[in-house]
Amino acid sequence: MAKSITSRQLKAALALLAWKVEDLAAAAAVSEPTIWRLETANDTLDAERLASVKKIIAALERAGIEFQNHGEPGVRLRKRRRK
Repeated sequence: MAKSITSRQLKAALALLAWKVEDLAAAAAVSEPTIWRLETANDTLDAERLASVKKIIAALERAGIEFQNHGEPGVRLRKRRRK
């Protein structure tokens, strides 16, 4: 099953990481205008329709974001493991 997120989850993930659009663009190899358009979307960002969304999701997950889509969509920052 392809992952999908909402524009609100995208905004929340950026806030949790204290990232700017520029940071995500660099991490995901996606243009800033693409991210700006996705942030202003009013619905689910479907990874099957947009290859850029797959890159964005992967970059955010590498940075420690966990997307929760059970019932109400949510976002959380994964706990760091102690060494």
